[in-house]
Amino acid sequence: MEASFEITLQMVFTVIAGISAQVMAAYLKLPSIVLLLLLGILLGADGIGLLHPHILGTGVEVIVSLATAIILFEGGLKLDLRELSRVSVSLQLLVTLGTLITLLGGSMAAHWLGEFPWNIAFLYASIVVVTGPTVVGPLLKQINVDRQVATLLEGEGVLIDPVGAILAYVVLDTILNGDTDPIKAIIGLLMRLGVGAAIGGVGGYLMSWIFKRANFLSFELKNLVVLAVLWGLFTLAQTVRSESGIMTTVVAGAVFANSSVPEERLLKSFKNQLTILSVSVLFILLAADLSIASVLALGWGSLFTVLVLMFVVRPINVLLCTWNSNLNWRQKLFLSWVAPRGIVSASVASLFAISLTQRGVNGGDAIKALVFLTIMMTVFCQGLTAGWLVKWLRITSKDATGALIVGCNPLSLLIARFFQERGESVIMIDTDSQYFAQAEAQNLRVIASSALDATVLEEAGIASMGTFLAMTNNGEVNFVLAQRAAEEFSPPRVLAVFPRDPQSSNSNSKVDQAFVSDLPIKTWHEYLNDGRVKLGTTTLNEEEFASQQEHIQEKIRNGLLVPLLIEREGRLQVMSANQDWEIGDRIIYLLHDSRPNLLKRLSGASQSTPLSLEKLAEVEELPTAKLSQLSASDVSANELSSN
Repeated sequence: MEASFEITLQMVFTVIAGISAQVMAAYLKLPSIVLLLLLGILLGADGIGLLHPHILGTGVEVIVSLATAIILFEGGLKLDLRELSRVSVSLQLLVTLGTLITLLGGSMAAHWLGEFPWNIAFLYASIVVVTGPTVVGPLLKQINVDRQVATLLEGEGVLIDPVGAILAYVVLDTILNGDTDPIKAIIGLLMRLGVGAAIGGVGGYLMSWIFKRANFLSFELKNLVVLAVLWGLFTLAQTVRSESGIMTTVVAGAVFANSSVPEERLLKSFKNQLTILSVSVLFILLAADLSIASVLALGWGSLFTVLVLMFVVRPINVLLCTWNSNLNWRQKLFLSWVAPRGIVSASVASLFAISLTQRGVNGGDAIKALVFLTIMMTVFCQGLTAGWLVKWLRITSKDATGALIVGCNPLSLLIARFFQERGESVIMIDTDSQYFAQAEAQNLRVIASSALDATVLEEAGIASMGTFLAMTNNGEVNFVLAQRAAEEFSPPRVLAVFPRDPQSSNSNSKVDQAFVSDLPIKTWHEYLNDGRVKLGTTTLNEEEFASQQEHIQEKIRNGLLVPLLIEREGRLQVMSANQDWEIGDRIIYLLHDSRPNLLKRLSGASQSTPLSLEKLAEVEELPTAKLSQLSASDVSANELSSN
C-alpha cells in the first residue's frame, strides 16, 4: 500500500472516530474528552491497532501546532473583558500565584511520591499547571453552574494555557541546555509572553479592521481570511521568538472579540466548529499513540502524585487565590474540585516526549504517561461528578439569588421588600426620583441612571443576580431592557411587564412576561398609593389544587388579583404569566380592596402603614367549598324536618 494512501487512511479514520465520539458524548450527555480518550486508546496500538500516528511522522507536530492555535484563538474569542473584570483579582492570582503553587506542589509530589528526578518532576508540573478550556467549556454548558464560577473557570482555562505552555517550554529548554540560571528562565518566559501579546494585539486589531472595513469580501471569505491571518500570526510569533505563538493566538482572539465587530456570532460559530474538529483529531491521535504499558509501569507513586495534585495542591491554590473574593464556600469548594487537564497538556507532553528522546534524555515516555494519567483521572473523576456536585452545592445558575429591578415605584418596592427580608441582594435602577426616599427608608440601594447603559447594569452587579425584572410604567421600554439584558448578560431569570403582543416579542423567548398578561401597572400603583389593596398568601394543597387554581385565575381574569411571587422548595421567585403551578407552591399576591377610602380611614387603615402578609378569606374560602357546605346543611335540615 502506498505511503500517501496509508496516511490518508489514518486521517480519515481519525476524523470519523473523533466526530463519532463527539456524537456519542452529546447523546449520552458526557464530557466529550472521556469518549475521545477511550476511543483513541481502543483504536491505537494497545487496542485493535487501527490507528498508528507514527506513520504521520513530523506531520503530527504540524497538526498539533496548527490545531492548538485554532483552539486557543477560539478560547480567546470567549473572553469577555467586562465579565473578567468582575473576577479580575482572583483570576490574576490563579494565573500567577496559582501557577507557582501548582508548579511547586506538583513537582514535589512527582519527586517524592513518583520518584522522578527533580528536572523531570519540574517538567511534569509545568505541563499540568494548565486547565483545559476545551474540557471546561463543554463541561460548564452541561452542568449550568452559576455565572461567576463559570467566568472564573473559563478565564483561568484560557489565560493559563499560554502561560503554562510557555513555562513548560522554558523548563524543557533549561533541561536540554543545562542552564539552571533562574533569572534567565524568568526573562525567557516574560520575553515569550511579551512578544506573543504584542503580535497578538496587533493581529487581533487587524482582523477586526478587516471585518469592519473590507465590505467587498463575503462573510464566508472573511472567516477564511481570519483563519489565514491567525496561522500567519502564529508562525510569525514562532519565528520571532520560539513558543510565543501560543500567547499570540489567545491575545488575538480576545482583542478581536472585544472590538464590537459585525457578524461576530457567525465567526464564533465557525471557529467553534473548527475547534471541535481540532480537539477531536488531536485527542484521538494522541490517545492512540499512548502506551498503556507505560502508564501501568508508573506504579502507585505516580497515582498518589495525581491524587495529591487533585486533593491537596488544587484546594490550596483556590483557597489562597480567592481568599479576599466574594465567593462563598460552596463556590470555592467547586473551584477546588474542577480543574481538568486537556488538549494543551496532552499535546505539549507528546511533543516533549519526542524532544527528550531525540536528545537522549531519559524520562520522555514516563512523563507523557504521567501527564495522560493526570488527564484521565481529572477528566473522568471531575467531569463525571461535576454535575452532581453543582446540584448538591446548589450553585447552578438557577440557584442564583438576588434581584435587579428596573423601575422604582410602589409595586417594585413591595417586591424588593420580600427579597430583602430573605437576605438577598436587591438593587433598583430608575431615572425618576419620586420614590427614592421610600427606597432609602427601606435600606434599598437605588442607582439613579438609565438601565439602557450596559455599564450601569454591570455596576449594579447583574452578573451575580438571579433575577432581572423590568417594571417601569412603559411596557415597550421594559421589553427592550429585558431583551438586551438577556442577550448581553444572560441572567437565570429575565422578566418584564410588557403588552401582550410587543412588536418583537417573538424574537427572544428568554424574556418572560411578569405577573400576568397585560398588567395595568399604573392602575395598581394607584391602588397601592391609595391603600386599596390587601397583601395575601395562599398555599396550594393537594385536596383542593384544581379548585384553588380556578378560583385564583378567575380573580386574575376579573382584574382583582395580581400574583407577585411564588415560593417553591424554599426559593422565592417573581411570578411569570406562564408559570406552571404545583402542589405545595406558596403564592404571594395583591388583592384589590374596593372599599371607599373614607370608610377605610374610619376603620383605622393608614396609607403609610406597610402592608402585612395574611391569609385572605376572599381567596382562601373557595366557592365550591361553600356550596358543599350549604348542600350538606340542606340535607341535614331535610332530615330534621322529616323526623
